[in-house]
Amino acid sequence: MISVIAKIPLKEGKASELKEDIKALMQGVAQEDGTLFYTVSADKKAPDTLVFMERYKDKEALKAHSATPHFNAFMGKIMEALEGQPEITVLNELASAH
Repeated sequence: MISVIAKIPLKEGKASELKEDIKALMQGVAQEDGTLFYTVSADKKAPDTLVFMERYKDKEALKAHSATPHFNAFMGKIMEALEGQPEITVLNELASAH
């Protein structure tokens, strides 16, 4: 499995402005076959930093997610709101507990 942690710093106030866009993204993600887990959270210490935690069954599922219309539409919105460089970490999952 592949896990991704993405920290996206946004301009002040932009996280709350993106709530509807996040909902639309999540509706699309829910339909993806290879996406096993996908959450979006706000950092308590930096409320305008979104933290995405994702899990995919394999590299192909991650690649498919990145090519979806809903992901690309969201990326178009979020790119306009960026405050700094996103920090994206892709991990090979060794073990998990449910």
